[in-house]
Amino acid sequence: MGNKTLAILKPDCVRKNLIGQVITKITEAGFTVKGLKMVRLTEDSAKGFYEIHKDRPFFNDLIKYMTSGPCVPIVLEKENAVEEFRKLIGATDPKKAAEGTIRKLYAENIQENIVHGSDSDENAAKEISHFFSRKNLLDINGF
Repeated sequence: MGNKTLAILKPDCVRKNLIGQVITKITEAGFTVKGLKMVRLTEDSAKGFYEIHKDRPFFNDLIKYMTSGPCVPIVLEKENAVEEFRKLIGATDPKKAAEGTIRKLYAENIQENIVHGSDSDENAAKEISHFFSRKNLLDINGF
């Protein structure tokens, strides 16, 4: 099991000025922030990141949403990081998310659900490298 995962505070999180509250929830849950930046995804970058969903009916709406404003990718560290973060953020649909989870607290719907979390250790590594260069990864691993 890996110790790193990627979180993305999505455009709705940024738009609602919830960055601080969400990061506080994350750090209070025992995660250490190892890398963080604000970016505005281009269409090509968003399509590359979400390529796994390219044949799904929601793909175009997802790309439009993820390019609608800035987002905040964050490298997080904690033992069993992927699984622990998935528990913290809750179900994709905030109506089905457990009480106290980030999506239950802040998300409005299944698409604008505040935060992304990697779904496997393998995808966490790929997703981290999408946003953070090799040099930055060396810096992150050096902490």
